[in-house]
Amino acid sequence: MPHKRLDPPNPADRDERLLLSPVICDDDDASLHSRSDQDTDSDDDQLQQRARNSRELRAHDRIVLMEEEEMDRLVTNSREEQARQRRGSGLAVPNPFKMFGRQPSLSDLSAAGSSTEDLVLEKRKARRARRKQKRNRLMREARHGEDGELMYEMEEGGMKQGSSTGDSTPRDDSGEDERRRLSLMPAASAKAHRRSGCRRSFFIHLLITIGFAILVLVAWKLSKNRNAGKGHERPLVSNGTALFAPTTILISLDGFRADFLQRGLTPRLNAFIQEGVSPKYMLPSFPSVTFPNHYTLATGLYPESHGVVGNSFWDPDLRAEFFYTDPKRSLDPKWWGGEPFWVTAERQGIRTAVHMWPGSEAHILRVEPSFVDKYNGKETLANKVTRILGLLDMPGKEDASADVGRMRPQLIAAYVPNVDADGHKYGPNSTEIRSTIKDVDTMLDQLFQGLDQRNLTGIVNVIVVSDHGMATTDSSRLIQLEDVVNTSRIEHNDGWPLFGLRPKDGRDLQDLYRGLKEKSRTTPGFDVYLRDVDMPERYHFSNNRRIAPLWIVPKTGWAIVKRDDFDVEKGKKDRLVYHPRGLHGYDHEHPLMRAIFVARGPAFPHPANSQVKHFQNIEVYNILADSIGMDPKPNNGTLRLPLQPIGKHDPEDVPAEPADPPPQTSEALSQPSEEPPKRPTIFEGPLVPERPSRPPRPSQEAAEAEAAPGPPEVGANERYQAQKRAGEHPFNVMVGQLFQTVQNWFNKTIKPPLTRALKKLTE
Repeated sequence: MPHKRLDPPNPADRDERLLLSPVICDDDDASLHSRSDQDTDSDDDQLQQRARNSRELRAHDRIVLMEEEEMDRLVTNSREEQARQRRGSGLAVPNPFKMFGRQPSLSDLSAAGSSTEDLVLEKRKARRARRKQKRNRLMREARHGEDGELMYEMEEGGMKQGSSTGDSTPRDDSGEDERRRLSLMPAASAKAHRRSGCRRSFFIHLLITIGFAILVLVAWKLSKNRNAGKGHERPLVSNGTALFAPTTILISLDGFRADFLQRGLTPRLNAFIQEGVSPKYMLPSFPSVTFPNHYTLATGLYPESHGVVGNSFWDPDLRAEFFYTDPKRSLDPKWWGGEPFWVTAERQGIRTAVHMWPGSEAHILRVEPSFVDKYNGKETLANKVTRILGLLDMPGKEDASADVGRMRPQLIAAYVPNVDADGHKYGPNSTEIRSTIKDVDTMLDQLFQGLDQRNLTGIVNVIVVSDHGMATTDSSRLIQLEDVVNTSRIEHNDGWPLFGLRPKDGRDLQDLYRGLKEKSRTTPGFDVYLRDVDMPERYHFSNNRRIAPLWIVPKTGWAIVKRDDFDVEKGKKDRLVYHPRGLHGYDHEHPLMRAIFVARGPAFPHPANSQVKHFQNIEVYNILADSIGMDPKPNNGTLRLPLQPIGKHDPEDVPAEPADPPPQTSEALSQPSEEPPKRPTIFEGPLVPERPSRPPRPSQEAAEAEAAPGPPEVGANERYQAQKRAGEHPFNVMVGQLFQTVQNWFNKTIKPPLTRALKKLTE
């Protein structure tokens, strides 16, 4: 715009007050005290030195610009107002050059008439130049130190991840910033950074994959349980007079050895085998005694897992002793770990009836069976049949008028002690035991006849098992406890016929072990194990503090006795007969300890006379649960219904009846052993036996029986057809095995230390 020329002011007409006006002085281009210059530079310095992000910087610039524009507007308005006042009063605009004796030239007058906008532009250019210099200096320092890095981030418009100062806004050019930052790093650091990023990405993807696999397995397991439940929740089946939900009867024949079936004494049991499905034998759990094995049948857990590790034992934590024949001690729920089938069923709304089963009276987990019969050793076999059939005659859920407390149970478990009692009293090869075996077979025949009369043969599942076998004792196969160990150093003896020793002084453990080990080399009939060192892994008998640290395990058919109970030397001299005549509790894989398992019913849709591979009694809990549609609790078993037959029983392929160990005639057995001569050179230092890479196996009879060839395996097509007939696809079997493998790994590897840690926290 054209500049308006002003008449030179008259010095005489000057207003002296205007010479002191701060507006004119401070806003003069030549003034050294310009507020804009001073304030702006000071604010810039403070701003650049603080940790600000790009958003704050832009906001600050806008505020400064607005302030400067407002200031320029005020200055312009003020000058225009002063000019109007001068024109109105006839006063000339004062000329500062004339005041100081200098005559203005034409160029000076032209410069004095320049507009304020040009002045503002020049000031802005100067400020921008100063800011650019400061920014370049700060960016050079940004590569050194935390303050510099922070300022560099601010200038680049973002903050590093994890910075605790300021907020960073999302940016679309984050990848460009990352590449720029990597370009400023040394090559080695950049490579390490990329490698670290790759590792993080790999682990993240790995965790996602594992999590997804776990979710798939869990979803499959849940869907399978639902499908299994739907399969078991089939419509109630009528026998012509009543409706029945899935129902199973479990009969336990205590002490019924597997080869008792080959003696021609059990026509009903042999017919039952031909009608159903069974292995040649079932293995008990170690130790092969009644209470641990019946509770294993009830829970699917090894004795070391459920805590009932013997018929008698000492608990160092409770400072108390369990003894199976003392109800005051054995019926305390503190001894019984795990969850037995009657508790699992009752919690899922399945009524149960338990007849004299070990542990059923102990109020475990404060859940009682719907019907529980206390132990009565004098009860006849006929009364047991009457009791079972009477439970089946009760009204069921279909009867709306029935008393809920008297409704029919779906699971009936009965304990039959007769064979075990007479086996101990007379021996497993006695005439008396033959009569008892016949009586038990007759009882089962009466039960099956009762089911047939009620039209329940194809409706109710029946499972017959035993807990262990029996071996004959002999006075020539006795070991005097006091002759092999100094009992004055022992505080507690656990178990029988095997002995668990707890020394009074824990420091004596190694010395006691060395002495017993030396004795076992010269005295036949027993083995010695340290619980935490060389206990055979196949026993599953080490992971519990109720298991004594030192064990004397007699060989099958041998017995260890205290002198107060039987003096071995005197008995041999007087030709006394040792009682009991039959014993068990030995190596659970020995043929004389083998048990039985036979099943029949709608839950076992197998061809008649089907044979399955032998298994251990930890599997019974899952089989029982599946037969009535019950969801089992975690346990050590892996078998699930339907069972996979390997063929049919061949009457020609029958295991030979295992023989009892021969009597011992060595005179060394009749001589009381003395303390062996001390040999310090042998016993110097602690003796730590090596855990055998392969646990010792049973006697020669067991090895021969194991080596005998079994029935040939069915082909893949036959197995598939059997699975198809049973309603189980091979893919489901494969996935189920995978899930069980993962579950077993978790239970054995992760669960024990986790349980111990939680227990310590709760304590």
